[in-house]
Amino acid sequence: MYTALRLQRKLAQELRQGTVEITVVDPEPYMTYQPFLPEAAAGSISPRHVVVPLRQVLPQCRVVIGEVTALDHGARTATVETLATEAAGAADTEIPYDELILAPGSVSRTLPVPGLADFGIGFKTVEEAIGLRNHVLEQLDIASSTRDPAVRDAALTFVFVGGGYAGVEALAELEDMARYAARYYHNIEATDLKWILVEATGKILPEVGPEMGRYAVRELRARNIDVRLDTRLDSCENRTAVLSDGSRFPTRTLVWTAGVKPHPVLAATGLPLNDRGRLKCTAALQVDGADHAWAAGDAAAVPDLTAPAPASPDDPPALCAPNAQHAVRQARTLAENVASAVRGGPLLDYRHKYAGSVASLGLHKGVAHVYGRKLKGYPAWFMHRAYHLSRIPTFNRKAKVLAEWTLSGLFKREIVSLGSLENPRAEFELAAGTGRHNEAS
Repeated sequence: MYTALRLQRKLAQELRQGTVEITVVDPEPYMTYQPFLPEAAAGSISPRHVVVPLRQVLPQCRVVIGEVTALDHGARTATVETLATEAAGAADTEIPYDELILAPGSVSRTLPVPGLADFGIGFKTVEEAIGLRNHVLEQLDIASSTRDPAVRDAALTFVFVGGGYAGVEALAELEDMARYAARYYHNIEATDLKWILVEATGKILPEVGPEMGRYAVRELRARNIDVRLDTRLDSCENRTAVLSDGSRFPTRTLVWTAGVKPHPVLAATGLPLNDRGRLKCTAALQVDGADHAWAAGDAAAVPDLTAPAPASPDDPPALCAPNAQHAVRQARTLAENVASAVRGGPLLDYRHKYAGSVASLGLHKGVAHVYGRKLKGYPAWFMHRAYHLSRIPTFNRKAKVLAEWTLSGLFKREIVSLGSLENPRAEFELAAGTGRHNEAS
Protein backbone atom coordinates (compact mmCIF):
# COMPACT_ATOMS: atom_id res chain seq x y z
CA MET A 1 0.00 0.00 0.00
CA TYR A 2 2.79 2.44 0.87
CA THR A 3 4.53 1.69 -2.45
CA ALA A 4 1.33 2.21 -4.44
CA LEU A 5 0.59 5.38 -2.48
CA ARG A 6 3.94 6.89 -3.43
CA LEU A 7 3.80 5.57 -7.01
CA GLN A 8 0.51 7.30 -7.71
CA ARG A 9 2.16 10.56 -6.66
CA LYS A 10 5.42 10.01 -8.56
CA LEU A 11 3.62 8.89 -11.73
CA ALA A 12 0.72 11.35 -11.51
CA GLN A 13 1.36 12.75 -15.01
CA GLU A 14 1.58 9.31 -16.63
CA LEU A 15 -1.59 8.21 -14.83
CA ARG A 16 -3.46 11.24 -16.15
CA GLN A 17 -2.22 10.55 -19.67
CA GLY A 18 -3.23 6.90 -19.42
CA THR A 19 0.25 5.59 -20.25
CA VAL A 20 0.60 3.91 -16.83
CA GLU A 21 -1.78 1.79 -14.77
CA ILE A 22 -1.15 0.67 -11.17
CA THR A 23 -2.97 -2.49 -10.06
CA VAL A 24 -3.02 -3.52 -6.41
CA VAL A 25 -4.02 -7.14 -5.63
CA ASP A 26 -4.81 -7.99 -2.00
CA PRO A 27 -7.10 -10.51 -0.27
CA GLU A 28 -8.53 -7.72 1.90
CA PRO A 29 -9.83 -4.28 0.84
CA TYR A 30 -7.70 -2.64 3.53
CA MET A 31 -4.20 -2.48 4.99
CA THR A 32 -3.93 -3.41 8.67
CA TYR A 33 -1.68 -1.21 10.78
CA GLN A 34 -0.46 -4.06 12.97
CA PRO A 35 1.26 -2.02 15.75
CA PHE A 36 -2.22 -0.86 16.80
CA LEU A 37 -3.68 -4.38 17.11
CA PRO A 38 -2.93 -4.66 20.88
CA GLU A 39 -4.74 -1.38 21.56
CA ALA A 40 -7.66 -2.47 19.38
CA ALA A 41 -7.85 -5.69 21.40
CA ALA A 42 -7.87 -3.68 24.64
CA GLY A 43 -10.56 -1.33 23.32
CA SER A 44 -8.41 1.83 23.23
CA ILE A 45 -8.92 2.13 19.46
CA SER A 46 -11.93 1.13 17.36
CA PRO A 47 -11.20 -1.72 14.91
CA ARG A 48 -12.15 0.42 11.90
CA HIS A 49 -9.37 2.89 12.77
CA VAL A 50 -6.70 0.17 12.78
CA VAL A 51 -7.27 -0.49 9.07
CA VAL A 52 -6.74 1.78 6.06
CA PRO A 53 -9.23 1.32 3.16
CA LEU A 54 -7.24 0.77 -0.04
CA ARG A 55 -9.80 2.33 -2.38
CA GLN A 56 -9.91 5.48 -0.27
CA VAL A 57 -6.15 6.12 -0.15
CA LEU A 58 -5.36 4.77 -3.63
CA PRO A 59 -7.91 6.54 -5.86
CA GLN A 60 -5.58 6.48 -8.88
CA CYS A 61 -4.98 2.72 -8.60
CA ARG A 62 -7.04 -0.24 -9.74
CA VAL A 63 -7.73 -2.31 -6.61
CA VAL A 64 -8.47 -6.01 -7.10
CA ILE A 65 -9.61 -7.98 -4.06
CA GLY A 66 -8.25 -11.48 -4.50
CA GLU A 67 -5.26 -13.79 -4.12
CA VAL A 68 -2.51 -14.54 -6.59
CA THR A 69 -2.61 -18.30 -7.14
CA ALA A 70 -0.02 -18.54 -9.95
CA LEU A 71 2.62 -16.35 -11.50
CA ASP A 72 4.28 -16.65 -14.91
CA HIS A 73 6.97 -14.01 -14.80
CA GLY A 74 8.30 -15.03 -18.20
CA ALA A 75 4.92 -14.26 -19.77
CA ARG A 76 4.36 -11.34 -17.33
CA THR A 77 0.97 -12.61 -16.14
CA ALA A 78 -0.52 -13.20 -12.70
CA THR A 79 -3.46 -15.53 -12.10
CA VAL A 80 -5.77 -14.11 -9.45
CA GLU A 81 -8.63 -15.81 -7.61
CA THR A 82 -11.12 -13.02 -6.91
CA LEU A 83 -14.29 -12.83 -4.82
CA ALA A 84 -16.28 -13.43 -8.02
CA THR A 85 -14.44 -16.74 -8.42
CA GLU A 86 -15.68 -17.89 -5.01
CA ALA A 87 -19.18 -16.37 -5.19
CA ALA A 88 -20.22 -17.23 -8.74
CA GLY A 89 -17.78 -19.96 -9.73
CA ALA A 90 -16.23 -17.67 -12.35
CA ALA A 91 -12.85 -18.42 -13.86
CA ASP A 92 -9.70 -17.01 -12.30
CA THR A 93 -8.64 -13.62 -13.62
CA GLU A 94 -5.38 -13.21 -15.53
CA ILE A 95 -3.71 -9.84 -15.02
CA PRO A 96 -0.84 -8.88 -17.37
CA TYR A 97 1.93 -6.64 -16.07
CA ASP A 98 5.18 -4.98 -17.08
CA GLU A 99 6.63 -4.45 -13.60
CA LEU A 100 5.91 -6.83 -10.70
CA ILE A 101 6.07 -5.72 -7.07
CA LEU A 102 5.82 -8.50 -4.48
CA ALA A 103 5.06 -7.41 -0.91
CA PRO A 104 2.76 -10.08 0.58
CA GLY A 105 4.34 -9.80 4.03
CA SER A 106 4.43 -12.75 6.38
CA VAL A 107 2.15 -15.25 8.10
CA SER A 108 2.27 -16.82 11.56
CA ARG A 109 5.01 -19.42 11.96
CA THR A 110 3.53 -22.40 13.74
CA LEU A 111 5.22 -25.53 15.06
CA PRO A 112 3.89 -29.11 15.23
CA VAL A 113 2.70 -28.69 18.82
CA PRO A 114 -0.10 -31.16 19.66
CA GLY A 115 -3.40 -29.32 20.05
CA LEU A 116 -2.13 -25.99 18.70
CA ALA A 117 -4.21 -26.11 15.52
CA ASP A 118 -7.34 -26.91 17.55
CA PHE A 119 -7.04 -24.45 20.43
CA GLY A 120 -4.45 -21.80 19.49
CA ILE A 121 -5.38 -18.18 18.71
CA GLY A 122 -3.25 -16.05 16.38
CA PHE A 123 -2.63 -12.33 16.60
CA LYS A 124 -1.81 -10.91 13.16
CA THR A 125 -5.16 -9.62 11.88
CA VAL A 126 -7.75 -7.17 13.16
CA GLU A 127 -10.30 -10.01 13.18
CA GLU A 128 -8.05 -12.05 15.49
CA ALA A 129 -7.47 -9.03 17.76
CA ILE A 130 -11.18 -8.29 18.19
CA GLY A 131 -11.99 -12.00 18.48
CA LEU A 132 -9.41 -12.29 21.27
CA ARG A 133 -10.89 -9.29 23.11
CA ASN A 134 -14.35 -10.85 22.96
CA HIS A 135 -12.91 -14.20 24.03
CA VAL A 136 -11.12 -12.77 27.10
CA LEU A 137 -14.24 -10.95 28.30
CA GLU A 138 -16.29 -14.08 27.66
CA GLN A 139 -13.94 -16.04 29.94
CA LEU A 140 -14.71 -13.62 32.77
CA ASP A 141 -18.43 -14.27 32.20
CA ILE A 142 -17.83 -18.04 32.26
CA ALA A 143 -15.78 -17.82 35.46
CA SER A 144 -18.38 -15.61 37.10
CA SER A 145 -21.30 -17.92 36.32
CA THR A 146 -19.83 -21.35 37.12
CA ARG A 147 -19.56 -23.20 40.41
CA ASP A 148 -17.04 -25.68 39.03
CA PRO A 149 -13.57 -24.63 40.30
CA ALA A 150 -11.83 -26.45 37.41
CA VAL A 151 -13.86 -24.59 34.78
CA ARG A 152 -13.31 -21.30 36.61
CA ASP A 153 -9.54 -21.84 36.88
CA ALA A 154 -9.22 -22.70 33.17
CA ALA A 155 -11.32 -19.67 32.17
CA LEU A 156 -9.16 -17.30 34.22
CA THR A 157 -5.82 -18.67 32.95
CA PHE A 158 -4.38 -16.93 29.87
CA VAL A 159 -1.25 -18.30 28.18
CA PHE A 160 0.72 -16.31 25.57
CA VAL A 161 3.51 -18.01 23.64
CA GLY A 162 6.18 -15.73 22.19
CA GLY A 163 8.04 -12.83 23.81
CA GLY A 164 8.34 -10.52 20.81
CA TYR A 165 6.39 -7.34 20.16
CA ALA A 166 3.09 -9.04 19.35
CA GLY A 167 3.04 -11.36 22.36
CA VAL A 168 4.24 -8.89 24.99
CA GLU A 169 2.11 -5.96 23.83
CA ALA A 170 -1.02 -8.09 23.38
CA LEU A 171 -0.64 -9.68 26.82
CA ALA A 172 0.12 -6.34 28.54
CA GLU A 173 -2.85 -4.52 26.98
CA LEU A 174 -5.32 -7.35 27.58
CA GLU A 175 -4.12 -7.84 31.17
CA ASP A 176 -4.77 -4.13 31.74
CA MET A 177 -8.25 -4.45 30.27
CA ALA A 178 -9.17 -7.64 32.14
CA ARG A 179 -7.92 -6.27 35.46
CA TYR A 180 -10.12 -3.21 34.95
CA ALA A 181 -13.11 -5.33 33.91
CA ALA A 182 -12.81 -7.60 36.96
CA ARG A 183 -14.05 -4.80 39.24
CA TYR A 184 -17.51 -5.18 37.68
CA TYR A 185 -17.80 -8.87 38.63
CA HIS A 186 -19.00 -9.51 42.18
CA ASN A 187 -17.13 -12.82 42.51
CA ILE A 188 -13.91 -12.16 40.53
CA GLU A 189 -10.86 -10.32 41.86
CA ALA A 190 -8.03 -9.09 39.65
CA THR A 191 -5.70 -11.42 41.59
CA ASP A 192 -7.79 -14.43 40.46
CA LEU A 193 -6.59 -13.93 36.88
CA LYS A 194 -3.49 -15.88 35.90
CA TRP A 195 -1.38 -14.56 33.00
CA ILE A 196 1.55 -16.60 31.68
CA LEU A 197 4.12 -15.53 29.05
CA VAL A 198 6.16 -18.39 27.56
CA GLU A 199 9.38 -17.54 25.69
CA ALA A 200 11.80 -20.13 24.29
CA THR A 201 14.86 -17.87 24.60
CA GLY A 202 16.34 -16.18 27.66
CA LYS A 203 14.92 -12.69 26.93
CA ILE A 204 11.87 -10.84 25.68
CA LEU A 205 11.64 -7.85 23.33
CA PRO A 206 15.17 -8.34 21.93
CA GLU A 207 14.68 -5.29 19.65
CA VAL A 208 14.85 -2.84 22.58
CA GLY A 209 18.13 -4.27 23.88
CA PRO A 210 19.01 -6.50 26.86
CA GLU A 211 18.72 -3.81 29.54
CA MET A 212 15.24 -2.68 28.50
CA GLY A 213 14.25 -6.32 27.96
CA ARG A 214 15.18 -7.12 31.58
CA TYR A 215 13.22 -4.08 32.74
CA ALA A 216 10.19 -5.31 30.79
CA VAL A 217 10.42 -8.70 32.53
CA ARG A 218 10.57 -7.00 35.95
CA GLU A 219 7.64 -4.75 35.07
CA LEU A 220 5.47 -7.66 33.94
CA ARG A 221 6.36 -9.80 36.96
CA ALA A 222 5.51 -6.89 39.25
CA ARG A 223 1.98 -7.12 37.82
CA ASN A 224 1.83 -10.84 38.81
CA ILE A 225 2.38 -11.95 35.21
CA ASP A 226 4.24 -15.26 35.17
CA VAL A 227 7.12 -14.78 32.68
CA ARG A 228 8.77 -18.10 31.81
CA LEU A 229 12.05 -17.71 29.91
CA ASP A 230 13.96 -20.57 28.24
CA THR A 231 10.67 -22.45 28.16
CA ARG A 232 8.71 -24.00 25.28
CA LEU A 233 5.13 -25.09 24.80
CA ASP A 234 5.18 -28.88 24.39
CA SER A 235 1.45 -29.48 24.07
CA CYS A 236 -1.94 -27.86 24.46
CA GLU A 237 -4.19 -30.87 23.91
CA ASN A 238 -7.44 -31.05 25.86
CA ARG A 239 -7.12 -27.33 26.68
CA THR A 240 -4.09 -27.94 28.90
CA ALA A 241 -0.85 -26.06 28.24
CA VAL A 242 2.10 -28.35 28.99
CA LEU A 243 5.44 -26.52 29.19
CA SER A 244 8.96 -27.86 28.77
CA ASP A 245 9.70 -27.17 32.46
CA GLY A 246 7.02 -29.69 33.42
CA SER A 247 4.31 -27.18 34.33
CA ARG A 248 0.71 -27.88 33.33
CA PHE A 249 -1.95 -25.17 33.08
CA PRO A 250 -5.57 -25.95 32.23
CA THR A 251 -6.58 -22.97 30.09
CA ARG A 252 -9.26 -21.89 27.66
CA THR A 253 -7.00 -19.21 26.14
CA LEU A 254 -3.73 -19.93 24.33
CA VAL A 255 -2.39 -17.13 22.13
CA TRP A 256 0.39 -18.04 19.67
CA THR A 257 2.72 -15.20 18.66
CA ALA A 258 5.96 -17.18 18.30
CA GLY A 259 7.34 -15.64 15.14
CA VAL A 260 6.45 -15.29 11.49
CA LYS A 261 7.49 -16.80 8.17
CA PRO A 262 7.35 -15.47 4.59
CA HIS A 263 4.00 -15.72 2.83
CA PRO A 264 3.58 -19.13 1.14
CA VAL A 265 2.62 -17.48 -2.17
CA LEU A 266 6.34 -16.81 -2.72
CA ALA A 267 6.99 -20.51 -3.26
CA ALA A 268 4.57 -20.46 -6.23
CA THR A 269 6.25 -17.55 -8.00
CA GLY A 270 9.25 -19.45 -9.38
CA LEU A 271 11.48 -16.53 -8.35
CA PRO A 272 14.76 -17.10 -6.45
CA LEU A 273 14.36 -17.57 -2.69
CA ASN A 274 16.91 -17.77 0.09
CA ASP A 275 17.12 -20.60 2.64
CA ARG A 276 14.40 -18.95 4.77
CA GLY A 277 11.93 -18.64 1.93
CA ARG A 278 12.38 -14.91 1.33
CA LEU A 279 12.99 -13.40 -2.12
CA LYS A 280 16.65 -12.77 -2.87
CA CYS A 281 16.93 -9.05 -3.54
CA THR A 282 19.56 -6.51 -4.49
CA ALA A 283 20.10 -3.34 -2.49
CA ALA A 284 17.95 -1.55 -5.12
CA LEU A 285 15.05 -3.85 -4.09
CA GLN A 286 15.06 -5.76 -7.39
CA VAL A 287 14.59 -9.52 -7.21
CA ASP A 288 18.07 -10.86 -7.87
CA GLY A 289 18.29 -12.39 -11.35
CA ALA A 290 14.72 -11.49 -12.38
CA ASP A 291 14.26 -8.38 -14.50
CA HIS A 292 11.20 -6.20 -13.84
CA ALA A 293 10.52 -7.92 -10.50
CA TRP A 294 10.75 -6.02 -7.22
CA ALA A 295 10.11 -6.82 -3.56
CA ALA A 296 10.06 -5.21 -0.11
CA GLY A 297 9.01 -5.91 3.45
CA ASP A 298 8.95 -9.24 5.25
CA ALA A 299 8.98 -11.14 1.94
CA ALA A 300 12.28 -9.62 0.78
CA ALA A 301 15.82 -10.53 1.80
CA VAL A 302 17.46 -7.12 1.27
CA PRO A 303 21.17 -6.55 2.03
CA ASP A 304 21.71 -4.17 4.95
CA LEU A 305 24.28 -1.71 3.61
CA THR A 306 24.66 -0.05 7.02
CA ALA A 307 25.77 -3.25 8.76
CA PRO A 308 29.47 -4.07 9.26
CA ALA A 309 31.08 -6.13 6.51
CA PRO A 310 31.19 -9.91 7.12
CA ALA A 311 34.25 -11.09 9.01
CA SER A 312 34.91 -13.71 6.36
CA PRO A 313 34.28 -13.66 2.59
CA ASP A 314 32.39 -16.93 3.05
CA ASP A 315 29.93 -15.37 5.50
CA PRO A 316 26.63 -14.17 4.02
CA PRO A 317 25.99 -10.40 4.08
CA ALA A 318 23.73 -9.00 6.79
CA LEU A 319 20.07 -8.59 5.80
CA CYS A 320 17.51 -5.99 6.82
CA ALA A 321 15.32 -7.26 9.65
CA PRO A 322 11.76 -8.16 8.63
CA ASN A 323 10.03 -5.41 10.59
CA ALA A 324 7.72 -2.45 9.93
CA GLN A 325 10.50 0.12 10.27
CA HIS A 326 12.35 -1.29 7.26
CA ALA A 327 9.20 -2.19 5.31
CA VAL A 328 7.78 1.35 5.31
CA ARG A 329 11.11 2.90 4.33
CA GLN A 330 11.80 0.26 1.68
CA ALA A 331 8.41 1.09 0.15
CA ARG A 332 9.53 4.68 -0.39
CA THR A 333 12.77 3.66 -2.11
CA LEU A 334 10.96 0.96 -4.09
CA ALA A 335 8.42 3.43 -5.46
CA GLU A 336 11.21 5.83 -6.42
CA ASN A 337 13.06 3.05 -8.26
CA VAL A 338 10.02 1.70 -10.10
CA ALA A 339 9.05 5.21 -11.21
CA SER A 340 12.63 5.83 -12.33
CA ALA A 341 12.76 2.50 -14.18
CA VAL A 342 9.54 3.33 -16.02
CA ARG A 343 11.14 6.60 -17.16
CA GLY A 344 14.50 4.99 -17.92
CA GLY A 345 16.34 6.64 -15.02
CA PRO A 346 18.92 5.38 -12.48
CA LEU A 347 18.11 3.29 -9.41
CA LEU A 348 18.83 4.03 -5.74
CA ASP A 349 20.13 1.55 -3.17
CA TYR A 350 18.09 1.15 -0.01
CA ARG A 351 20.08 2.31 2.97
CA HIS A 352 18.60 2.97 6.40
CA LYS A 353 20.33 2.91 9.74
CA TYR A 354 18.22 1.30 12.45
CA ALA A 355 16.64 4.07 14.53
CA GLY A 356 15.63 1.91 17.49
CA SER A 357 12.48 0.36 18.88
CA VAL A 358 9.57 1.21 21.15
CA ALA A 359 7.13 -1.16 22.85
CA SER A 360 4.03 -0.66 24.97
CA LEU A 361 3.55 -2.58 28.23
CA GLY A 362 -0.02 -1.45 28.74
CA LEU A 363 -1.57 1.91 29.61
CA HIS A 364 1.10 4.49 30.58
CA LYS A 365 3.87 1.86 30.58
CA GLY A 366 6.49 1.06 27.96
CA VAL A 367 10.15 0.62 27.01
CA ALA A 368 12.17 2.27 24.25
CA HIS A 369 15.68 2.26 22.86
CA VAL A 370 15.87 5.02 20.25
CA TYR A 371 19.05 6.51 18.79
CA GLY A 372 21.04 5.14 21.72
CA ARG A 373 18.72 6.59 24.38
CA LYS A 374 16.89 4.25 26.74
CA LEU A 375 13.47 5.21 28.08
CA LYS A 376 11.00 3.38 30.27
CA GLY A 377 7.63 3.94 31.88
CA TYR A 378 5.45 6.86 30.82
CA PRO A 379 7.99 8.60 28.50
CA ALA A 380 8.50 5.36 26.52
CA TRP A 381 4.74 4.77 26.33
CA PHE A 382 4.18 8.34 25.09
CA MET A 383 6.93 7.92 22.49
CA HIS A 384 5.33 4.64 21.35
CA ARG A 385 2.01 6.37 20.74
CA ALA A 386 3.54 9.45 19.12
CA TYR A 387 5.69 7.39 16.76
CA HIS A 388 2.88 5.15 15.53
CA LEU A 389 0.45 8.05 15.26
CA SER A 390 2.93 9.74 12.92
CA ARG A 391 3.26 6.57 10.80
CA ILE A 392 -0.36 5.57 10.25
CA PRO A 393 -1.48 6.88 6.82
CA THR A 394 -3.88 9.78 6.17
CA PHE A 395 -4.61 12.83 8.30
CA ASN A 396 -8.21 11.63 8.68
CA ARG A 397 -7.12 8.43 10.42
CA LYS A 398 -4.53 10.19 12.59
CA ALA A 399 -7.21 12.60 13.83
CA LYS A 400 -9.66 9.80 14.63
CA VAL A 401 -7.07 7.76 16.54
CA LEU A 402 -5.99 10.83 18.51
CA ALA A 403 -9.62 11.63 19.32
CA GLU A 404 -10.21 8.08 20.55
CA TRP A 405 -7.13 8.18 22.75
CA THR A 406 -8.31 11.49 24.22
CA LEU A 407 -11.83 10.21 24.91
CA SER A 408 -10.57 6.95 26.41
CA GLY A 409 -8.47 9.01 28.81
CA LEU A 410 -11.51 11.02 29.92
CA PHE A 411 -14.10 8.25 30.22
CA LYS A 412 -14.30 4.70 31.52
CA ARG A 413 -13.24 1.71 29.43
CA GLU A 414 -15.82 -0.24 27.47
CA ILE A 415 -15.93 -3.85 28.67
CA VAL A 416 -18.62 -5.23 26.36
CA SER A 417 -18.02 -8.56 24.63
CA LEU A 418 -19.62 -8.77 21.18
CA GLY A 419 -18.86 -12.41 20.54
CA SER A 420 -21.97 -12.76 18.37
CA LEU A 421 -20.19 -10.68 15.72
CA GLU A 422 -18.25 -13.81 14.80
CA ASN A 423 -21.48 -15.63 13.88
CA PRO A 424 -24.06 -12.91 13.11
CA ARG A 425 -26.61 -15.28 11.53
CA ALA A 426 -26.84 -17.62 14.53
CA GLU A 427 -29.88 -15.88 16.06
CA PHE A 428 -31.74 -15.75 12.74
CA GLU A 429 -30.93 -19.38 11.93
CA LEU A 430 -32.28 -20.40 15.32
CA ALA A 431 -35.47 -18.37 14.78
CA ALA A 432 -35.93 -19.75 11.27
CA GLY A 433 -35.44 -23.32 12.49
CA THR A 434 -37.92 -22.77 15.34
CA GLY A 435 -40.40 -21.26 12.91
CA ARG A 436 -40.26 -24.28 10.60
CA HIS A 437 -40.70 -26.61 13.56
CA ASN A 438 -43.79 -24.74 14.82
CA GLU A 439 -45.26 -24.61 11.32
CA ALA A 440 -44.81 -28.36 10.92
CA SER A 441 -46.50 -28.94 14.28
